[in-house]
Amino acid sequence: MAIINQATKELQVKVVYYGPALCGKTTNLVQVHEHVQAAEGQKGKLVSLATSSDRTLFFDFLPIEAMAIKGFRTKFQLYTVPGQVIYNTTRQLVLRGVDGIVFVADSQYDKMPENVKSFQNLEDNLRTLELNLAEIPYVLQYNKRDLPSAAPVEYMEYLLNNREVQVPSFCAASHKCEGVFETLNMITRMLLHKFINESQRKAA
Repeated sequence: MAIINQATKELQVKVVYYGPALCGKTTNLVQVHEHVQAAEGQKGKLVSLATSSDRTLFFDFLPIEAMAIKGFRTKFQLYTVPGQVIYNTTRQLVLRGVDGIVFVADSQYDKMPENVKSFQNLEDNLRTLELNLAEIPYVLQYNKRDLPSAAPVEYMEYLLNNREVQVPSFCAASHKCEGVFETLNMITRMLLHKFINESQRKAA
């Protein structure tokens, strides 16, 4: 849930990168942190909360060219969740207050069961938090497209985007920073449009 800071005139929006273990969530955040265009002093440190075999990353940033909503600048908080099954409680904690989701899928054929299971886990965890994926802006990223074992995009669309309302999806090779910002730009645009529409409805 977006937080409005009246003192700093900022709207804080939380985006969570979700997906199976080793799919490229961490690589996405590292690439964004290294390359994002933010105003001087307006990019937080990349923080890593490590467990024994997995970790949660997060940082926030205020883009140089962010749309203002009623005079408020938008600060984005980006988080990853640990992909391993044993850290499900941590995933639920990270999802609290989420505004938008980037689901990162591993394009390798042998990872398809893990992708599907992780997506179902996302929906289950949202329900536990009394949230509904249908009401949260989200996008899909098909990562590791540069690997020879990558499944066809059409197959991944069938597995992960085969629903009444399809969401934007992007091909990526996050370690090369390919598709990383296209994915991020879309989810931030969807969130801004959602908040603009909501603020207009309240004003009407």
